Amino acid sequence: MESNTQHLTSKTVAMSHRTVDQLLIHTADLLDAGRQAALCLLYRTRGSTPANAGALMVIDDHAELAGTIGGGCIEAEVRKRAFALIGEGTDATFAFQLDHDYGWDDGLICGGQVDVLVWQARDPASLRRIAHECQSRQTTSLSMDVSAPDSPAEQQRFILHLPPRPRLLIAGAGHVGSALSRMAIAVDFDVCVFDDRADLLERFIADPAQRICGPIHETITDEPIDDETYIVIVTRGHKHDEQVLEAVASTAARYLGMIGSRRKVKLIFDDLIERGVPETTLQRVHAPIGIDINSVTVPEIAVSIVAELIAERRQHSTPPVQGPIDLSV
Repeated sequence: MESNTQHLTSKTVAMSHRTVDQLLIHTADLLDAGRQAALCLLYRTRGSTPANAGALMVIDDHAELAGTIGGGCIEAEVRKRAFALIGEGTDATFAFQLDHDYGWDDGLICGGQVDVLVWQARDPASLRRIAHECQSRQTTSLSMDVSAPDSPAEQQRFILHLPPRPRLLIAGAGHVGSALSRMAIAVDFDVCVFDDRADLLERFIADPAQRICGPIHETITDEPIDDETYIVIVTRGHKHDEQVLEAVASTAARYLGMIGSRRKVKLIFDDLIERGVPETTLQRVHAPIGIDINSVTVPEIAVSIVAELIAERRQHSTPPVQGPIDLSV
């Protein structure tokens, strides 16, 4: 008997993992080709939910989707409703209680509530401009105006805030650096890897990560380092780690982490303090690096580091969505 289980194809997985700028370009491409598409924005959550506010999904006029708002029954229901709205050319907001109606079939009774906006995309040039601003690491936003549910003559605005994508600078293209770069890209970091070994950069660091060859402690400081920059030091040895840490310790990076045992970390810190690096500057360095999950293998180490990066990114993040804003006021 044929199984009812739905298997994700590689294309489906790739579409669901698109970044916001890629989703906007995909939508603009559809509109330029004479197609129709709606953006589905998860604009508010309460309680336990499978995705956070700011999650974005695109539904086109063939009912195909890109991006995700958490999967499961709720995503299937939003897909169905958005497809119907495309045919009508209208926008709408929906509230879903994650109970037996939305989640039971998938074993996902989270108990929370999510509010979703379905907004018809109409201006491909504007979408491309916003996507370009995202790719250029500019702070930007996407405004979506819709009719108020209870008063169609009144307009409401939802604003998806799009700060610069966090940038991860990885010092070292070895096993840990390579595994870390792949995982960080998957969770929406803009990744740049530094090493003085061109062969490792070419063999182990895959696109879309940027590869920079040269003395690591020199080339890494040639890059702009701001408060949306994360730096991970995983070079091939004590000497190189120390050189890189000295070069970046006083930068404005939001996160600094260095791999190594507690003994190695202490030795490096003691050396840097002797050379004039303030102890208070070194106190902000995550070393040993990563969340303690008793990791042993290279992939496990990379997972522990990425988990710590995500925790830091989410800790101080501002609400991604503003609205609904009553435009009649």
